[in-house]
Amino acid sequence: MKRTFTHLLPSTEEQRAEMLKAIGVKDFVELLAPIPEHLRLKGPLSLPEPLSEYEVTRLLTDLAEQNTTTGQATCFLGGGAYDHFVPAAVGHITSRPEFYTAYTPYQPEVSQGTLQAIYEYQSMVCMLTGMDASNASMYDGASALAEAALLAFNHTQRREILVSRAVNPFYIEAIRTYCHGQGIEVHFVDLEDGATEVDNLRGLISEKTAGVIVQHPNFYGCLEDVAELATVTHQAGALFITSNDPISLGLLQPPGAYGADIATGEGQPLGVPLSYGGPYLGIFAARQELVRRMPGRIAGQTVDTEGRTGYVLTYQTREQHIRREKATSNICTNQALVALAATVYLALMGKHGLRAVANLCVQKSHYLAAEIAKVPGFRLKFGRPFFKEFVVETPVPADEIVETLSKKGILAGLALGRYEAALSNCLLIAVTEKRTKKEMDGLVAALRECTRAKA
Repeated sequence: MKRTFTHLLPSTEEQRAEMLKAIGVKDFVELLAPIPEHLRLKGPLSLPEPLSEYEVTRLLTDLAEQNTTTGQATCFLGGGAYDHFVPAAVGHITSRPEFYTAYTPYQPEVSQGTLQAIYEYQSMVCMLTGMDASNASMYDGASALAEAALLAFNHTQRREILVSRAVNPFYIEAIRTYCHGQGIEVHFVDLEDGATEVDNLRGLISEKTAGVIVQHPNFYGCLEDVAELATVTHQAGALFITSNDPISLGLLQPPGAYGADIATGEGQPLGVPLSYGGPYLGIFAARQELVRRMPGRIAGQTVDTEGRTGYVLTYQTREQHIRREKATSNICTNQALVALAATVYLALMGKHGLRAVANLCVQKSHYLAAEIAKVPGFRLKFGRPFFKEFVVETPVPADEIVETLSKKGILAGLALGRYEAALSNCLLIAVTEKRTKKEMDGLVAALRECTRAKA
């Protein structure tokens, strides 16, 4: 008679041996063979003695206080996460129990409130991006862009992706990781003056290319020639994929207007506070003909037998629901809450509010860039138009400036040497609507003082 285990974990040597035999390995060490030797835990975990709740609270509070938060410092950090204003109503609505504790809806018709929130989110993302359909949603901007690469591969059955070197370096790593498992080749398009070189793309693209990936505005803050890049991409029969700052779409042309097939982005600027490692929000929207290959889920609006409006999960390409080889995933509970935060933010700001925020970002960042360029030894690295971020060349290593100014309560920006050795004297500075003229003038004065002291 076949034995039935009554516990989730095997608790005896006999049970463990039976399970190892069933999966075809002789012992536990053989089971771990795919894990490199140096990564395996050889002894017990190094854990402190047990603490009371009060002691744990004190310990964690002390650790947290070692960090400098954007509430304590003036933040000019960017590179994918930004210090935008979050209206109090966002936190109030998302913390309501019906949203905060709701499990993600797997059943097509239950959780009407959550499904309506998803539907509203999708509708707003489509209006923002100019695309036909949006899912709800992805983990973050990096995973959304990597999933777009997989979609291009599945749609075209071509095994090559071209990526602009001006895409966020962390997004590139996610693309490489996702594509590696599928045997997809990733190649890079060179830059000219901080933006993707169209002629280099023309030389690289071929009948093997599934998709071309561009960030707009790109990692260095520059605006890309997206219309020309889209034309070249489509002439080769590939998909044009973008990663966009959603705030920028308050002013810039939406991806759907210049021919993007898939538009992605990091949704953190839409009412999600800065945090180390998230949770953030991956925006993913596409043309209608790509809907059935989109990852995640899509909620739709319908009517019941009495004509009343209702909401249902229309697509959910998860392993539990369709054949595994055709499945994509990324349906998870917490992402629905972050998508709801973006929905509330967009509803509060409205079309005119979002445009006002975007305009403030443009005006303030250009003011600061012009003032920094007046400081001896500093100059703008690139001559292209930018939205809210820009790169400045510094007369001393940028990481030294970052460290010095952080002690004065100013988070001066990202030192780009960590991403590209040739840019060790370059600083990426972001300016949101929150920065005041006093704060920007304070940064300029601090840069002047810092470089004078190091001269």
